[in-house]
Amino acid sequence: MAYIQQIEFLVLLVIAITLFSKNIGQIKKNIFLGKDEDLSDNPSARWKNVVLLALGQKKMFRNPFVAVMHLIIYAGFIIINIEVLEIVLDGLLGTHRLFEKPLGSFYTFLINSFEILAFLVIVVCVIFLMRRNVIKLKRFISKDLNGWPRSDANLILITEIILMSLFIKMNAADTAMGNSNETFVISGWLVPMYKNMFNHHQLELIERTCWWIHIFGIFAFLNYLPYSKHLHILLAFPNAYYARLKPMGEMHNMENVQNEVKYMMQPELAPTGDAQPMKFGAKDVMDLSWKNLLDAYSCTECGRCSTACPANQTGKALSPRKIMMDTRDRLEEVGMNIKKNGSFVDDGKQLLNDYITVEELRACTTCNACVQECPVSISPLDIIMELRRSLIMEDSNAPQEWNGMFSNIENNFAPWKLSPDDRDAWTA
Repeated sequence: MAYIQQIEFLVLLVIAITLFSKNIGQIKKNIFLGKDEDLSDNPSARWKNVVLLALGQKKMFRNPFVAVMHLIIYAGFIIINIEVLEIVLDGLLGTHRLFEKPLGSFYTFLINSFEILAFLVIVVCVIFLMRRNVIKLKRFISKDLNGWPRSDANLILITEIILMSLFIKMNAADTAMGNSNETFVISGWLVPMYKNMFNHHQLELIERTCWWIHIFGIFAFLNYLPYSKHLHILLAFPNAYYARLKPMGEMHNMENVQNEVKYMMQPELAPTGDAQPMKFGAKDVMDLSWKNLLDAYSCTECGRCSTACPANQTGKALSPRKIMMDTRDRLEEVGMNIKKNGSFVDDGKQLLNDYITVEELRACTTCNACVQECPVSISPLDIIMELRRSLIMEDSNAPQEWNGMFSNIENNFAPWKLSPDDRDAWTA
């Protein structure tokens, strides 16, 4: 019987890891549909970002109360999963609490720490559910989250509560059976009640049921991550490492445009022969860089960017959070298209216009507030700028006021309608 359970566990483990690897592989393929961009410079500054932003959650601590609660859930995810190692080994080897004897009293300390953390995770998840569904903070009831995104957030919090509760109940039933030499700090509260209510066989059934549901829940959660905004749990680290290190507000110059200006000023430098058609900005996800696409998958949908956005707060159509969600949705659609057809088959849609509107793009003031506020180093502004470049330079779609300025720059080398020879006339 024990061998059958070990085989069942092994099959479950292999299926979980295989599916997760397959889904992560597809996400990696999608990300690298983007254009190449070299972000390998200054590794020391990049590792500093990983430590401060991804691991230390530096930006979260602008609101200490929320930051501490988020840190508890984060620590619960990282630390309590150390305990999963014992569960996995027990499942494969047919043992029970494999580490208890070798670690001795330190094992008791570890499980007590895990239980305290698990209890705190339950409390914090309840608070977060109330913030979303009872108090209804503005950034959580935004139309950006209508539909599945709102359900996704609630589902993850409920799952965390269930997993932590199963862990505590499993320990309580195990202790009540006398399988553990120690009574643990949180599950110990349940032990007297379990002893009075259940016989040994029932306790064994409770412990085994909690054990199996707990580990199955962890494997299910693992494979749910690629479909959820909670993928940022994993992607926050590479996204922080590959964050652009240039000062905020420093725009990426387009070499093609720079050359055109250079050739206009010095025609003798212009190349001869037929020039290759140039493409400006981005119309679809394939025109963005792989870092923009990694940003889209790393988005936590927390809404801090939109809350800080002056355009959003004054009622404009722009929501930086929606920009990232739309980019990810379109990228998923393109990825499925390629997976189905072998290569991309035109589906009559693109990111610009079909997902993100002209009205949204024009509302952006390029103030960088969204970039500053993002806790995982995402830049919605980079995507907005690339789409605006395409809109103006490819489609000639700009407000009339801008067209006059562009015409003056093209003809007079200045935004004003003055002859180049009179550009210094203002000094008189």
